[in-house]
Amino acid sequence: MKKNVSVKISPNGLTCLQFQGFEDFNTIKHAVFTRGGGISREPYRSLNTSFSVGDDPERVRGNRTMVRETMGADDLVFCRQVHGADVRIVSVLPDSQDKKGREAPPVGDAMVTNRAGKFLVIQVADCQPVLVYDPVRKVVANIHSGWRGSIRNIIGMTIQVMAETFGSSKKDLLAGIGPSLGPCCAEFVNYQTEIPRPYWEYKSTNNHFDFWALSRDQLLEAGLVREHIISSELCTRCRTDLFYSYRGEGTTGRFAAAIGLR
Repeated sequence: MKKNVSVKISPNGLTCLQFQGFEDFNTIKHAVFTRGGGISREPYRSLNTSFSVGDDPERVRGNRTMVRETMGADDLVFCRQVHGADVRIVSVLPDSQDKKGREAPPVGDAMVTNRAGKFLVIQVADCQPVLVYDPVRKVVANIHSGWRGSIRNIIGMTIQVMAETFGSSKKDLLAGIGPSLGPCCAEFVNYQTEIPRPYWEYKSTNNHFDFWALSRDQLLEAGLVREHIISSELCTRCRTDLFYSYRGEGTTGRFAAAIGLR
């Protein structure tokens, strides 16, 4: 495993990765879960946390319960990810409810909160989960940065929300880029129509793009210090033994990345 992440095994048998820079703070808890240790069956083996991919809902609920227990969280907050660039602030009271009176998940691809006990969860299978922590203002963010979100700079938008809403100083922020599609596998044969020209500098000669480098640059442009940016540099398509990969598997599950204030 990469030196900038460590591997933890929870008492209930789930394996997760943690960013070493984040581990210095006991005010937060975070984890990027692997696909192992859950109860879903093929092709969702085994810790699938998404209801939207065709898995048995009861197994998904069981997997989410295991994630919640591992995080020691009373409240896991999921959002309805739409590959956009909307950033949602998670407060104590629900913003909306479904027809049964339960809190409906916010629609968006990034969440920010300063509320203890609200553990923000992003689900991915090749897209980048980007976790951000402000140890001074005690604010956390979780970002779903797929290629569509990347070219709209959802990372920069989230950092701006943290600064404007919670007074975060960008130089205080820590960021961790989770396992995702690496430059070895991120091929875009239609890049001329899909990806704006300013981002072509991240393309290799074989139409592969380095979105890890793009995310690092967007974090730097947003004002973070280079030493505060951690990247797992683990490719999901290369490591389907550990992670779900839509590019590599097609019908598959989604693994969870979570962060919250204790």
